Amino acid sequence: MITGLNHITIAVSDLERSLAFYIDRLGFTGHVKWHTGAYLTVGKLWVCLTVDKPSPAADYSHIAFGISATDFTLFSEAIAASDVVQWKDNSSEGQSLYILDPDGHRLEVHVGGLAERIKSLKHNPYDGMVWL
Repeated sequence: MITGLNHITIAVSDLERSLAFYIDRLGFTGHVKWHTGAYLTVGKLWVCLTVDKPSPAADYSHIAFGISATDFTLFSEAIAASDVVQWKDNSSEGQSLYILDPDGHRLEVHVGGLAERIKSLKHNPYDGMVWL
């Protein structure tokens, strides 16, 4: 039986550039690197960067990371002052920042969790939404 998310692996074209982005810009913790990869963590999540030919999704698929409400404004301002590309404006409940990593992978930095989203949906349900 599946117990949860184990790790995320992201293909990167330039390991050093991606390490700088994920560690210096996003605040991940680096643990180890080698010629073709690195292991990082953010909170309790294990992230592997692996050198390969990236092919980011062209659809809405993305990876969302959590941030506290108290840190969101300062983080967003730091990202806005940098060369990080934003791929979408936030239109959902809660504060979100949608950014691209150096290889074009779609990321989101979001305040809140599923409980807040469910509460919001009770007042503003999606078109055609059915509760499971």
